Amino acid sequence: MEVVGWILVFVIGTAVGSFINVLIDRSVAGVDWVRGRSRCDHCKKDLAWFDLIPILSWLAYRGRSRCCHTPLPYRYPVVELLTGLLFLWWLTIGFVFFRLVEAPIVMIQPGFWLLTGLIMLILFLADFRYGVVLTPIVYGGVGMTLLYRVILVGAGQYQIMDLVKSCLVAGGAYGFFWFLNRITRGRGMAEGDMDVALYFGLLLGWPRGLIGLGLSFVLGALIGLLLIGLKIKSRKDTVPFVPFMVTATLIMLVWGEQIIGFLG
Repeated sequence: MEVVGWILVFVIGTAVGSFINVLIDRSVAGVDWVRGRSRCDHCKKDLAWFDLIPILSWLAYRGRSRCCHTPLPYRYPVVELLTGLLFLWWLTIGFVFFRLVEAPIVMIQPGFWLLTGLIMLILFLADFRYGVVLTPIVYGGVGMTLLYRVILVGAGQYQIMDLVKSCLVAGGAYGFFWFLNRITRGRGMAEGDMDVALYFGLLLGWPRGLIGLGLSFVLGALIGLLLIGLKIKSRKDTVPFVPFMVTATLIMLVWGEQIIGFLG
């Protein structure tokens, strides 16, 4: 039964990954992602239900559209697979870890971190693929994080001063990115980066938020130099910064205590 449960959770995760692909593509295109039939990216024909089975449809048609045989991006099955693996991690590892708190947070905490993981994945993919920050997703995450922290304070699992510090880190991160945006006239940092910095500053709090912010610049500089060295990018090209912030935030969430101990 455990194996059946894992398979079911993985399948649900891949379906959510398929939805994430639709949400990002339609949001960037300015199309309603709630209503409307799914259509082929190329010939615009309506897709049947068997064209939309996560991962399996892509494999069955050998990475091509069934209706017009045009090659489809690898990112479709990759995102579906990653989301399925995220759900499996949440069930097998994350949910056990999150149960180390007292009621009622024991029921709220796993859901919060699963949604946080999905938001981070969406932000990473949208900026990496299109160079776009989906602001409604960012502020949905901000509102969810604030509500979660307030619930933690009310349940005695979080100190009010820690919430205040998190808000100050978030405001400082936003102000710093705003300053960079103004002095570079939008060429160094985009306006959407400010919103993401605010969100991750609130999520990480003090002192992880400041360390995570610095780490994102270090990662960005290293990858940027590598891309220039490999002649994939030139010095005049821009590189999406949100993926570096997402990566730095993940690192601080998982290994934050060890990094703080090493630095301090």
